[in-house]
Amino acid sequence: MIPAAAAQSSADREMRKIPNNGNLKMTKVAYPLGLFICLFIYVAYIKWHWASATQAFFSITEVASGARRGHQAHSAPGTAAHGHEVFYGIMFDAGSTGTRVHIFQFNRQPGETPTLTHETFKALKPGLSAYADDVEKSTSGIQELLDVAKQDVPFDFWKATPLVLKATAGLRLLPGEKAQKLLQKVKEVFKASPFLVGEDCVSIMNGTDEGVSAWITVNFLTGSLKTPGRSSVGMLDLGGGSTQITFLPRVEDTLQTSPPGYLTSLQMFNRTYKLYSYSYLGLGLMSARLAILGGIEGKPAEDGKELVSPCLSPGFTGEWEHAEITYRISGQKAAVNLHELCASRVSEILRNKVHRTEEVKDVDFYAFSYYYDLAANVGLIDAEKGGSLVVGDFDIAAKYVCRTAETRLQGNPFLCMDLTYISLLLQEFGFPENKMLKLTRKINNVETSWALGAIFHYIDSLSRQKSPAL
Repeated sequence: MIPAAAAQSSADREMRKIPNNGNLKMTKVAYPLGLFICLFIYVAYIKWHWASATQAFFSITEVASGARRGHQAHSAPGTAAHGHEVFYGIMFDAGSTGTRVHIFQFNRQPGETPTLTHETFKALKPGLSAYADDVEKSTSGIQELLDVAKQDVPFDFWKATPLVLKATAGLRLLPGEKAQKLLQKVKEVFKASPFLVGEDCVSIMNGTDEGVSAWITVNFLTGSLKTPGRSSVGMLDLGGGSTQITFLPRVEDTLQTSPPGYLTSLQMFNRTYKLYSYSYLGLGLMSARLAILGGIEGKPAEDGKELVSPCLSPGFTGEWEHAEITYRISGQKAAVNLHELCASRVSEILRNKVHRTEEVKDVDFYAFSYYYDLAANVGLIDAEKGGSLVVGDFDIAAKYVCRTAETRLQGNPFLCMDLTYISLLLQEFGFPENKMLKLTRKINNVETSWALGAIFHYIDSLSRQKSPAL
């Protein structure tokens, strides 16, 4: 028999062995498990850190790439940030001398007005109207410009990017049937493209639309549309066949006394603007020249006779081509005071044709096209940068040029006539001599054409159709 004391001692030893074996087994399991958990946490951290760094890298690369693209395309400065929306618009400007495509990229922060981040531009000659008798030939040029848009707009944006063509004077002057055939052919090409094409994607602009679109462009680029309380600016455009004036009246009298057809409503950014806008067909610089010379639009001089004008130097004789008709022209003999005689003739042409409104003297105006060209021609503004002048500067320049016309027969024979016309046209609009005008071709490095305003308004109208409650 084993003594009781010995048995007890043996049992104690066995009891002590049990927990020791348990601790050993637990240690063998816990150590690798803990090591695995630590390793898992470390790997997860490394992956998260790498993903964050990669995302940041690509974000920076995307912004930098956008900046480079913008720089190459002469873009307006833009910024990219989290939560911003990027969208595109394509506008074809079908003018009388050529067809131009503008591809605009916009960026919008939540709840804010969009900004223009870059523009791509390409032009082809001749204008669409040159294909009036063979519409099939018009497609290659349109397709070439569409290919430019495909390269510029990312593939993922194609289906959501509106494609629009607006035609101006060239198609406006064609017989209706020929113009419609051309537009229908363009529409067929557009429908076959991958872009967003609506039933109203191709149309001929009227003069008021042109003026309103240019007003949108100027006020968009100056930031006036971005800040509701900020005063808007007016727009003056002088083309070859017509001239436009557009501004936002703030005086009730302007709204009450404006003739029918001079006021138009515009919806932008959930606001309605009641604009004073009118296009004077026949009062563009080239059409005005013909009228001052005594000619009739679209008709050669009777029996090919010479058109004589007091606005040309007495010693001048020559030829002038307008709307594919060549006219023989000369100055009026024995002219004593060229400017005085010319101003009298221009006043006859403008009499009772222009509506005058008092409010224009209190609105800031930008002036474009021939206003700019003539001012640059005689040194009133910098030819590259533009500048500001007062209305009276045109009158001073006109008097000087008319007085010295005979000594500059080799120069522009129409300079006396053109400056006198611009000076009196501005006065007829109601601008006082001391009224300051800003003349420019670009604002924030973006061309001040109607194309930007037209596509911007089109995109805004699409947004309202999708979200009428907003």
